[in-house]
Amino acid sequence: MSDVITQDPVYQTDALIAQDIDAYLDVHQHKTMLRFITCGSVDDGKSTLIGRLLYDSKMIFEDQLEALQADSKRVGTQGGEIDFALLVDGLAAEREQGITIDVAYRFFATEKRKFIVADTPGHEQYTRNMVTGASTADLAVILIDARKGILTQTRRHSYLAHLIGIRNIVLAVNKMDLVGYDQAVFDKIVADYAAFAQSIGISAFTPIPISGFKGDNITARSENTPWYQGPTLMAHLESVEVDATTAAAKPFRMPVQWVNRPNLDFRGFAGLIASGSVKPGDAVRVLPSGKTSTISRIVTMPGGTGPASGTGGDGDLDEAIAGQSVTLCFADEIDCSRGDVIAVADNPPEVSSQFEATIVWMDDEAMLPGRPYWLKIGTQSVSATVQAPKYVVNVNTMEHLAAKTLDLNAIGVAELATDKPIRFEPYAENRTLGGFILIDKISNRTVAAGMLHFSLRRAQNVHWQATDIGREAHAALKNQVPRILWFTGLSGSGKSTIANEVEKRLALMNRHTFLLDGDNIRHGLNKDLGFTEADRIENIRRVGEVAKLMADAGLIVLTAFISPFRAEREMVREMLPDGEFIEIFVDTPLEVAEARDVKGLYKKARSGALKNFTGIDSPYEAPTSPEIRVNTVEMTPQEAAEHIIRKIMPLK
Repeated sequence: MSDVITQDPVYQTDALIAQDIDAYLDVHQHKTMLRFITCGSVDDGKSTLIGRLLYDSKMIFEDQLEALQADSKRVGTQGGEIDFALLVDGLAAEREQGITIDVAYRFFATEKRKFIVADTPGHEQYTRNMVTGASTADLAVILIDARKGILTQTRRHSYLAHLIGIRNIVLAVNKMDLVGYDQAVFDKIVADYAAFAQSIGISAFTPIPISGFKGDNITARSENTPWYQGPTLMAHLESVEVDATTAAAKPFRMPVQWVNRPNLDFRGFAGLIASGSVKPGDAVRVLPSGKTSTISRIVTMPGGTGPASGTGGDGDLDEAIAGQSVTLCFADEIDCSRGDVIAVADNPPEVSSQFEATIVWMDDEAMLPGRPYWLKIGTQSVSATVQAPKYVVNVNTMEHLAAKTLDLNAIGVAELATDKPIRFEPYAENRTLGGFILIDKISNRTVAAGMLHFSLRRAQNVHWQATDIGREAHAALKNQVPRILWFTGLSGSGKSTIANEVEKRLALMNRHTFLLDGDNIRHGLNKDLGFTEADRIENIRRVGEVAKLMADAGLIVLTAFISPFRAEREMVREMLPDGEFIEIFVDTPLEVAEARDVKGLYKKARSGALKNFTGIDSPYEAPTSPEIRVNTVEMTPQEAAEHIIRKIMPLK
């Protein structure tokens, strides 16, 4: 009996802790780490499985176990027996509904390896959370309820896991106890999944019959499945090879997170190495500037004596590899800032501003083609617009379907453009420089995740042509400061009338101006656009580009457009130097504008003859902090024009 005890890993661990705590900590520190997710359809038993892994790996304290037993009797779903899912489902709403909503991360360890597991939701509504959990995972455990077989979420999560780059897939056929451990049921599910996996490019996976509730084939081989000769789930997780050397073997890239300047004698560039390795003396290139230098030091936290000391702690390193966070110092004083990428000098990443990408839409509001979103990739943040998708993917059939937009949980391929070139690599080669998120500029919600495929050829072929006469020279010739006076307000508010009055006053002052009116533009430049949200966004984008060109020519440009959405008005503001965009809110209550109804448009909208009319069945987002506000109930057009002139003067 004593021989059995001494062979128990837990006993060996306790003995090592008692004999030499430093030796134990050293062994624990150098264990490899595996990050994995559990995913699949709702009620497939993901949370129960993780709870069982925590329980069997003895990662639960006595007080936690007592609380778990009490909670299992009170809110559990297993008839009074231990409900392992409660170890993971921490939100009250999750316990009440018996579902996972948020991503729950848990750490546990065995004698062979350390683990971080993400329990991701099965409900389609929370697919966005599954993508979040999968983005850093090395392995995915796809659970299938043996009674139900492959479901839509099984396919969706498998496709997303493969799309995100997870190549280690475990097919855990769960709840085998509820089908009498029938081998035929298991074999059919594996065969069905194999056919589907091949269609989406999954070349290999490991099928395991389990029962998370009963513990079959979790940490020990089950007597209930004598027909199964493969590894237990834990044995597979402990032994699966995660190719940590792949990233280190690629060319060196490190996005700069922070410029470390604690004093006048030290300047370093901190970040997480995305790929490759670097040593002092290596030649590097900073992008996008293209400046080159060599690495003089690789600095880590030196025991609290300041980053410049290089003493204590880890101090300076002779080499750093992918996955390490370090501070790099250059031999030369070259410009480098947050968002730049430090790369090996003779093999830098590409720089471009137009791409094809796969996009997973994660917001309740559909994507609006042409609307600007913040795009965050690595440590870079830029403004980006997405075109209508080329196609969306039907996760059940893998068909490519036509679509004008992306709705919640849609997966599609589309082209996007950034307002300035970014440093990137295809996602298949580098997750850090190829994976991105899109953020709504107004609400700051993360609305999508995406993977860059390649730079578009037109981005490589079209370059900005420098000219000798610039915008400053154009403005000097006209003896004025360029401006865009952007009039916005409801139809009938008086935008065009007031803009016309302002331009007449500026003409009397010998100012060079041009008035772009909404109706006039739709007779020519934008006559191909309708009044859907997407067309209105494109309408303002085109007008903004034209207005910018006119401002570059030194003109004072007046625009009179409803421009109902804040995001598009901000898009135009971002095109211009600070101070050149002046938002003028022609503030008129809806009932006043409708009473005027000079063109009879409100009457048509009320009768249903005119769709998507601002203020009736399409929203108007009033400016929150315009440079100028005029109230046309209190002011005549002439008074409003005089007020605006006083506000914008002097123009030179």
